[in-house]
Amino acid sequence: MGSGDLMQGGVTQKATAGKATILALGKAFPNQLVMQDFLVDGYFKNTNCDDPELKEKLTRLCKTTTVKTRYVVMSEEIMQKYPELALEGLPTVKQRLDICNPAVTQMAIDASKACIKSWGRPASDITHLVYVSSSEARLPGGDLYLAKGLGISPEVSRVMLYFMGCSGGVAGLRVAKDIAENNPGSRVLLATSETTIIGFKPPSADRPYDLVGVALFGDGAGAIMVGADPVLTVETPLFQLHTAIQHFLPDTENTIDGRLTEEGISFKLARELPQIIEENIENFCKKLMKNAGYKGRDYNKLFWAVHPGGPAILNRLEKRFDLLPDKLSASRRALTDYGNASSNTIVYVLEYMLEESLKMKSKGVENSEWGMILAFGPGITFEGVMARNLTV
Repeated sequence: MGSGDLMQGGVTQKATAGKATILALGKAFPNQLVMQDFLVDGYFKNTNCDDPELKEKLTRLCKTTTVKTRYVVMSEEIMQKYPELALEGLPTVKQRLDICNPAVTQMAIDASKACIKSWGRPASDITHLVYVSSSEARLPGGDLYLAKGLGISPEVSRVMLYFMGCSGGVAGLRVAKDIAENNPGSRVLLATSETTIIGFKPPSADRPYDLVGVALFGDGAGAIMVGADPVLTVETPLFQLHTAIQHFLPDTENTIDGRLTEEGISFKLARELPQIIEENIENFCKKLMKNAGYKGRDYNKLFWAVHPGGPAILNRLEKRFDLLPDKLSASRRALTDYGNASSNTIVYVLEYMLEESLKMKSKGVENSEWGMILAFGPGITFEGVMARNLTV
């Protein structure tokens, strides 16, 4: 991009030298693939529960989530080794962490290796590491074990983001962007990894949200390489991360309530979450657009890479911004294929968005150059990046 004042897709800006850019994406999953059609019977069998009312409720939830497949660490072998996970009221946090800690590290390593391979440069060129997870707890953290597993120099600068939930992936992007833009020549590997075992519980009428989690959440890992001033002979710039902001909504701390207990993580989710997001998201996006200098007012001229917290959230965003049905197609595809995999899911959304963008380009169809990368998490916290699709 040249120098001077530029107008690109409605954004007035100075030359973008030094702006952080996504250079590669990668993903990885555990071996267990769960088909939504068979989830209910398997879950009730594993937890030795035969409550017909709860089973019927989970069946209904599974149909409304739009999820068709997802990957999980949980297996029959794990249930046989740790039968106490299927019992209520037992202190099992140690057992859960014994499973989760190595599982999330291995998935993060696998996703990172896929990302590095796509990037095209050696792992030794990575200068910084940002690691995101709400599924492990230990000292040292998974960032060190990830660096060791990738064979990265002990001098790599590491940042660990724990327990940020669904907004963690975009929060990690914001941190990686700041690092890349303030350390010339740096290459930042962002890795996210999650497993639902940390919160796995048997069905209970006293914990209705647990069934929502069973019907919606999946496991996996994602990785993103971020750096400024791409070396075009070896690197392929995908998205420019132009502007990033974060905002929390006061007095909503109890809307998404997660606590690490002797039984693992326990979640409570208020029914009004989708409504709260709908009521506040437009002002957040307007602020993001203003900070980026974006002059356009037609939301359908933007691309929308939105963390699919659930179909209700996507539906309300579509309604609030009067979006065309295809604008959230990447988010809906990610939810269908992988479930809500917490912080990882934004990586899967971006991959689908690139796939759709390249398909449209090959057909000569105009793509949206500028758009939003959005996620929502406990707080309620909004994370947003105004980004430019460099593949259009």
